[in-house]
Amino acid sequence: MSEVSRETIMRAAIATAILALTLPSALAAQDDAPIINREAQVDYQGFADLTKEVLDYRMPRLVDAEEFNQRAAKDNVLILDTRSAAAFAAGHVEGAVNLPFSEFTDDKLRKVIGDDQDREILIYCNNNFAENAPPIPLKRAPLALNIPTFINLYGYGYRNVYELDGSYWLADKQIAWAGEIPNPGRLSGPVQLQLRQPE
Repeated sequence: MSEVSRETIMRAAIATAILALTLPSALAAQDDAPIINREAQVDYQGFADLTKEVLDYRMPRLVDAEEFNQRAAKDNVLILDTRSAAAFAAGHVEGAVNLPFSEFTDDKLRKVIGDDQDREILIYCNNNFAENAPPIPLKRAPLALNIPTFINLYGYGYRNVYELDGSYWLADKQIAWAGEIPNPGRLSGPVQLQLRQPE
């Protein structure tokens, strides 16, 4: 046998011995590994059911700017802005706290809102403002951020939610805006969003 063949055989023997010694402990560790839930973690029907449940609950919780401001002046009320962090940094309702909608989890909501699930929460979104310019460009009305925000807060157990209703110019004295007021887009006058009543 050549020197190369003996060396190759010796390496193979050592590798086999190491594998034989480590394989049982590797298999045992695998038995202790957490079980991965392979079931779908997306429940469209559950969301549709939740949306239907929220429909009638939400309607009396739509408030105009005057009531929004009265509620905001009370102790321990949270104004929650769920737009992106960049949009929030560019401008927001005074006193608002930002938690982007895409970051909603039980833990993050608890960190921002606190342990009291009955804490009063006020929400608003781009579609509450008429300028239609960054940082508040209008979305399609059925896709306005207030809608999924309300549904998700309700679904996470926060039921004491009130939503700003209507559309206002940022220069309106009822709107306390922190940040530069953008130049209006194509709109030529205030817009009042029309809400469809449940059928």
